[in-house]
Amino acid sequence: MGSTAQVDATDVSRVLRNTYLLLSITLIFSAITAGAAMAVNLSYGAGLIMTLVAMGLIWFVLPRTANSSAGIGVVFAFTGLIGAGLGPIINHYLASANGASIVLQALGGTAFTFLGLSAYALVTRKDFSFMHGFIAMGMMVMIGCMLLLVGASMFGYPMPVLSLAFSAGIVLLMSAVILFQTSAIIHGGERNYLMATTSLYLAIINIFTSLLHLLGAADD
Repeated sequence: MGSTAQVDATDVSRVLRNTYLLLSITLIFSAITAGAAMAVNLSYGAGLIMTLVAMGLIWFVLPRTANSSAGIGVVFAFTGLIGAGLGPIINHYLASANGASIVLQALGGTAFTFLGLSAYALVTRKDFSFMHGFIAMGMMVMIGCMLLLVGASMFGYPMPVLSLAFSAGIVLLMSAVILFQTSAIIHGGERNYLMATTSLYLAIINIFTSLLHLLGAADD
């Protein structure tokens, strides 16, 4: 029994170490690809295509390669494309009067949220598996809201209040994902560091873009 517990503890430590190491590297890689996209003034259309391709990689390719070395390449391709897709969005905010301040505040807020929630989960070692239902329901609600916003915008009826509520909801939902995913690693529910990395990475990126939207609206 003691031997099994020791193996489990070692496995959890390995997954945690590999997850945070890969997460750090992929965030740096994303920053590089975002910078490159900003430098060449990548269009919104090209950025959207890259983002869609990236999502396709984690939906259809990563689940099949998550237990092999090929999965690492998929994770880097995914995060690189997401970073490039962020380039046009960041350029849009930087073009505004207080753009640099907005981007820096969003970065700081994202870092504070992620580090604070991760530290809380790691230090308290609380089991946040009960959030699974909330996260699943939240995802469905957010997808519904997104489709509604896109449809309304296409027909010339923007809904700015709902758009802001959507961004605030994303921040709350992704915060729950960080707690849930970190807890899953700690308690042995997540043994694949590639899947854990992509989950935390998506939470960070969504918090960042949502804070950009909220801060940009507040500035306007």
